[in-house]
Amino acid sequence: MIKLLSYIVYGLVRLISYLPFTILYIFSDIIYLFVYYILRYRRKIVTSNLKNSFPEKSEKEIQTIRKEFYSHFCDTFIETIKLWTISEEEMRKRCKFLNPDIFDAYKASGKSIMTVLGHYGNWEWLTSFAVWKDAYYLPIYKPLHNKVFDKMFLRIRARFGAKPVAKDDTLRTMISYRNQNKYTATVFIGDQTPNKANLNYWTKFLNQDTPVLLGTERIAKKLDQVVVFIHMKKVKRGYYEVNIIPLFENPKETAEFEITEKHTRVLEKIIQEDPAYWLWSHRRWKHKKEDSDK
Repeated sequence: MIKLLSYIVYGLVRLISYLPFTILYIFSDIIYLFVYYILRYRRKIVTSNLKNSFPEKSEKEIQTIRKEFYSHFCDTFIETIKLWTISEEEMRKRCKFLNPDIFDAYKASGKSIMTVLGHYGNWEWLTSFAVWKDAYYLPIYKPLHNKVFDKMFLRIRARFGAKPVAKDDTLRTMISYRNQNKYTATVFIGDQTPNKANLNYWTKFLNQDTPVLLGTERIAKKLDQVVVFIHMKKVKRGYYEVNIIPLFENPKETAEFEITEKHTRVLEKIIQEDPAYWLWSHRRWKHKKEDSDK
């Protein structure tokens, strides 16, 4: 029964993806009203995260950001569905990479790229990178337990030629591409919450003690790949501009934790400047530093 229902949802999502944005955003507005006012999805978590991150802001300012976040959150859900059938021409208009040529010099030097980003903007749309540059774009993902939904999201993410990589296969896959002399841009999400076994490094992030995964830094040094940060700015509803920010061309020469601190600080600054577009419903601070020291 669960499998049958999953396939029904699969088919409905596919059909919905053919609808124009004007209709989809009406759906998004309706979903927002339900999620924010009725379901109150993770309202306590979102409010707590915002207050702790911006203690200087008034209650009214926090409420404004919270509403803007939920509206954007619903938009990203709809936009991700649309990714399944959107044309390449429209995708280029709506998700514009401002400086994709920055990769040419790195490719000429023989170095592949590690791109770091946060849950900011609509990160799923970044899988359209392949329409701008000829590269193996490798977004890392966590496989879903539901095989039907996992298949659906893989197809959506691979829509424009991206090659999704299960997180446990990351290093092995990157080495395999390197051994085949294939130029890659591997995508690491820098604000994932570590599990209890990986609370190895803590830093201040948005005014709070925050554990940060060290995998990005360790792999960058091991494979000596260029590290860049992807800043996805929301210009207006349904339109984004992507700026590629160079961080380290020679990661092996960096000090310990330098890469980790850098990409964390870049993301922090982006969030502080325009906070509504980060994933505030994410339980980023579920671990406490004092607990990891016990």
